[in-house]
Amino acid sequence: MAKSFKRVRVLSWNINGLRAAAGKGFLEWLGKSRAQIVGVQEVRALPEQLPEAVSRPRGWHTHFVAAERKGYSGVGLYARMRPDEVESSLARRALDTEGRVQMARFGELLVVNAYFPNGNGKARDNSRVPFKLDFYRRLFDVLERGRRRGDRILVMGDFNTAHQDIDLARPKQNVKTSGFLPEEREELDRWLRAGWVDTFRHFEPGGGHYTWWSQRFGVREKNIGWRIDYVLASEGAMEFVQKATIHPDVRGSDHCPIGVTLDGRVLG
Repeated sequence: MAKSFKRVRVLSWNINGLRAAAGKGFLEWLGKSRAQIVGVQEVRALPEQLPEAVSRPRGWHTHFVAAERKGYSGVGLYARMRPDEVESSLARRALDTEGRVQMARFGELLVVNAYFPNGNGKARDNSRVPFKLDFYRRLFDVLERGRRRGDRILVMGDFNTAHQDIDLARPKQNVKTSGFLPEEREELDRWLRAGWVDTFRHFEPGGGHYTWWSQRFGVREKNIGWRIDYVLASEGAMEFVQKATIHPDVRGSDHCPIGVTLDGRVLG
């Protein structure tokens, strides 16, 4: 690892279209973020469609994965140090064509930036829930061997699932809504039972903390939201996690940024 840091700040943000976010101050936010690693989801652009100032801002190493379908999905990585390697395939074509994952290694730390599918079909009929669960399970399987041997792994991004009643403002009204279905919540349960740690809940047991709000007028101001963005840490990484945060005051998307601060020794 070329650089060493006393602390490593890792941030995640579903920016709901990177070109749109760039017009709402994304680069200014990035420059002031004090982060070493930033993962963004729902880029919705091919790399060549991004202005150079956005795709290669000064002082950042970048990597983007786009969906085959134009204007859809996609993830991006900004890092102050060059990753040792980046893998963007789950070795399943149906999953890989949607450009939903980056697995970037920085020394001893593996950062997985993921945009988990929404279970809603075009008719908002929950028809994509099986695909969503396939993604969860495949990513779990890809990471499981490393987690078991104690590797330092963070999985961050838009998980598109609120885990418990405390994680959304109106749980009773959404029990049949994708994002809060029993089978979706159980899959997240399975990750936590296996040893993954919900870093924010580790530090903050209270309610009222959300990461996504409907864009209907006044909803965000009233804080009628969902916590569907997470940083999960393997046991090997969790011992280095010092703090987990949600940043609801940051605008520019229907989601807000989240993150963790780690002891710099996590890099090895």
